[in-house]
Amino acid sequence: MGIVKNSYVDDAGLPGGHPVRIACQQAACGTTGLAHSLSRLRRAARRAAEAGAELLVTPEISVGGYPLLTANLAEASGPVDGPQCAEVSAIAREFSIALVHGWPETDGDRLHNSARLVSPQGDTLAVYRKAHLYGRGERAMFTPGGQGVVQASYKGLTLGLLICYDVEFPEAVRAHGVAGTDVLLVPTGLMRPWDFVARTLVPARAFESQLYIAYANWTGSHGGIGFCGHTTVAAPDGTTSALAEEGEGLLIADVDPAVLRRARAATTYLRDRRPELYSS
Repeated sequence: MGIVKNSYVDDAGLPGGHPVRIACQQAACGTTGLAHSLSRLRRAARRAAEAGAELLVTPEISVGGYPLLTANLAEASGPVDGPQCAEVSAIAREFSIALVHGWPETDGDRLHNSARLVSPQGDTLAVYRKAHLYGRGERAMFTPGGQGVVQASYKGLTLGLLICYDVEFPEAVRAHGVAGTDVLLVPTGLMRPWDFVARTLVPARAFESQLYIAYANWTGSHGGIGFCGHTTVAAPDGTTSALAEEGEGLLIADVDPAVLRRARAATTYLRDRRPELYSS
């Protein structure tokens, strides 16, 4: 498994610097047109910037809506240098905020369920393709990604990306912990009745791999599918911030390098593990 790491140079300082305020969007589900998706993203970016956030995380396939229907696929999908991503970059520049958005990424004749991290200047910092596809419908539509750990440096922190079902695999999150990820950004589309994933599993993953996890979910029902909300920011010390199950909203939380340092000093899983006993 390879590691892709990119750097974003700013004047915010070195690792161990000031806390970084992040925002996680919880949005009402439903496939929408591209214009509506971008308008909703723009409103969320404005609200996040007004709250002092330096980074916004949106749900899975936030450009296009979720669940994604074939009828909307052509409008929502495109390559990294396509018009969909260009519009998102313009939003990041307008509000001087980094953001993570999901979209159906085209790469030749392949289609990926992807997430893209964009700098406040609109530059692409990282692109991650969902590696663990959930269910027959998703496996029929998308090609799984082949890169386990994708990272970028921002504001003195190492950020990593996973998407939804990926975070339910302990190996995927542990690989980020071992690779030095400080904040794992996870756009998701968690459905009912698996609320316990957001409530229990995501905080456990953050604690056991000693990193922050920002988990942004849809809410509401569409086409007979219900999404459970519970957008969460889980810290490596076992504390969490979360939104309620129902309703749209914006979760604001501070990612503090000091918390990372204290938690890693107190809980030494990464140092004490013995991979030679259980690696496959």
